[in-house]
Amino acid sequence: MTAEPVLLTKGSTRPAPNQRHRARACPRVTGFDASCRPSQEDLEALIAHFQALDARKTRIVETPCSPPSPRLNASLSAHPEKEELILFGGEYFNGQKTFVYNELYVYNIRKDAWTKVEIPNPPPRRCAHQAVVVPQGGGQLWIFGGEFASPDGEHFYHYRDLWVLHLATRTWEQVRSPGGPSGRSGHRMVAWKRQLILFGGFHESTRDYIYYNDLYAFNLDAFTWSRLSPSGTGPTPRSGCQMTVTAQGSIVIYGGYSKQRVRKDVDRGTQHSDMFLLKAEEGREGRWAWTRVNPSGAKPTPRSGFSVAVAPNHQTLLFGGVCDDEEDESLEGHFLSDLHFYDPVRNRWFAGQLKGPKVEKRRRRRGRRGEPGDSSKQELKGTRAQEPLQVARELVAEDGTVATVQQGLAARGPAGQPESDDSDDGPSEAAVPAVEPSARSSAMLAVKHGRLYLYGGMFEAGDRQVTLSDLYCLDLHKMEEWTVLVEMDPESQEWLEETDSEEDSDEVKGAEGGGESEEDEDSGEEAREQRPSAAPGEPFADSLPRTEQ
Repeated sequence: MTAEPVLLTKGSTRPAPNQRHRARACPRVTGFDASCRPSQEDLEALIAHFQALDARKTRIVETPCSPPSPRLNASLSAHPEKEELILFGGEYFNGQKTFVYNELYVYNIRKDAWTKVEIPNPPPRRCAHQAVVVPQGGGQLWIFGGEFASPDGEHFYHYRDLWVLHLATRTWEQVRSPGGPSGRSGHRMVAWKRQLILFGGFHESTRDYIYYNDLYAFNLDAFTWSRLSPSGTGPTPRSGCQMTVTAQGSIVIYGGYSKQRVRKDVDRGTQHSDMFLLKAEEGREGRWAWTRVNPSGAKPTPRSGFSVAVAPNHQTLLFGGVCDDEEDESLEGHFLSDLHFYDPVRNRWFAGQLKGPKVEKRRRRRGRRGEPGDSSKQELKGTRAQEPLQVARELVAEDGTVATVQQGLAARGPAGQPESDDSDDGPSEAAVPAVEPSARSSAMLAVKHGRLYLYGGMFEAGDRQVTLSDLYCLDLHKMEEWTVLVEMDPESQEWLEETDSEEDSDEVKGAEGGGESEEDEDSGEEAREQRPSAAPGEPFADSLPRTEQ
């Protein structure tokens, strides 16, 4: 498990780097005067302006392109029939402006190639929405809700619209049906039989915020919404939780994040670690029941902003996130890169341990077999090898129990290198450092043909938010090693210091998601050249607070 610590402070001129991004669950803490906030009508007018720009597109345009720009809180979905991944929406913050997207990208797995697909009348720009793929009609991508952020990243419009992308014809359609959920972000949605089931989320108004634990079903045949009222005690209001369907047809809800006011101007966040099972009652159509379950095994530590997918064996896969130690005036986050699996049949968590790449051992030449002194050399090497180092960390769950997490670090040889099976092999078989995704939250996951694909996300370093655009792949059958498909150097990312005021034209351009001006790009290059680079072997996240002035 990898953790990147960062200390965030509240009440500063600029809020700590996007505290809101804790699973899109909590409003950002800010000293901004609420009376100066733009009205709901202002945001709606801005969204309408962008939709008018999109309406100028009258035909489908597919353009081969380089990998998408850095972003988080987008959706990544596997095509039900083709060897393709579909990326939609998301957001990016460069220190001054928030960019929100409604771009649609398709990644061809076999060709390792990206295509930008422009389709007339797309959904408005959004992030923190939910996307679900169903196979009918040649494949459909259903999208509900999410949010649009103003260019300053302080004001938000929450959608309650429902869209479907017909993958066979590449056409967008807005489905208008009354009785659906209210506008929200950070909710979760899954496909269950011929329905979409939606749970939770949150909404921020001008002066307050609210978390939900309501449950809705959308019928994919009748195109109608219905609100469900399960029996039993279900989860408390939350957003950013795990929601997956088991092979037996039950729905699992795990974890999530919520925030509540403990006193005036002071909010307290909760990283939930409880689990619930939602089952349809047999013989009673439309009737559901909640049951709380207590899984065993190597449970994930409490966290928010984790990413979820379903493995080929119907186990739920959980990756990364951020664990917050929150005080009244500070928020210390530890970003994670660990992998966990939940087996609903055994009701048990398992840590995702990689086996490492298989290295074909060279056969020793016949003349070296049984060479005198070989056994003594092996014994000597064994006595010099260090024992594995066990690192323990205690975390307090929401129910008050203390969980002790132990992480084993590989044994090192006398020179600080991992031990190899054959000390006589040449340099060509020297150990290669493992390739793995860096610690992050709000990444996008998708599984296709037994392979897990991970794209983007973010982590924080000092007062800087680093948004990622890398792409990794992991064979879930072999569980040997990650393969990097798209590399990214976080140090090359533009970061602009906040100014006291911005021009209106810049604000509109920022929210639209267009490119920066040449002057902005030049200033970004100059800033990168002036900042000292990280020391050899020093993690980038650790170098930023030291090197940035």
